[in-house]
Amino acid sequence: MYRFLLTPRWLGLAALTLVLAGVMVGLGDWQLHRYRDRSAINERVDAATHATPVPVVDVLPVGAAPAAERRYTRVTLVGKFDPGNEILVRSRTVGGSVGFEVLTPLVLADGSAVLVDRGWVPPARESASADPRVPAAPIGEVSLTGVVFLPERATGTVERRDGRLHVRRISPTQLASALPYPVRGGYVVVDQEGLRQIPVEHENAWQNGGYVVQWWAFALLTLYGYGYLARREARERSGVVDGADRVDRVGVGG
Repeated sequence: MYRFLLTPRWLGLAALTLVLAGVMVGLGDWQLHRYRDRSAINERVDAATHATPVPVVDVLPVGAAPAAERRYTRVTLVGKFDPGNEILVRSRTVGGSVGFEVLTPLVLADGSAVLVDRGWVPPARESASADPRVPAAPIGEVSLTGVVFLPERATGTVERRDGRLHVRRISPTQLASALPYPVRGGYVVVDQEGLRQIPVEHENAWQNGGYVVQWWAFALLTLYGYGYLARREARERSGVVDGADRVDRVGVGG
């Protein structure tokens, strides 16, 4: 009954079905890895909330990015802000609004500096090209607690306007060339009065989990579709044979 499956047409359809199902299983597997990676990040975010902060020098090396697992580590910093080299990071979105993140280098006792993200401010009302109003950084030695963020990939150039540096991405390696001291990799987000805090957001791992189910379901449906077509073809061929047999018997009996 199913001998027709060995014909070139059906062999080709079987090969195509297996390829499509294999691709869908592979895509589902990739989404499963993404789900696990994002879930691990969410676990680090939750763990950092209750973890005891560690000294920033133990987490951020000079001139190099920290290890990926150091992301969202809570750290303590002691030093003096350098407002003369403050940095505005443009085109940053917080709560659906586009504005600037304010980074002020904090110079540590060893002479190196950590880029401290003091928060977000809206653009100037009078002109989109004008610098926004930024609350002044505290004067003198300060003690802070914050969360480590990994460096971003550098794009564009570093510009100095009206006494501030302007960039599009937070890349300590790129900014180090415009600063007078060694800069530690990564940056630290703190909560400071007068600026809107940069949220530490959870990754949407469940979206990837949904894609896993979706791709694997498509793979099963593809295999099921091939089986359905093969069974329908077998029934149709069986019906033709049975009909021919009945015609022959009627002819002989007549």
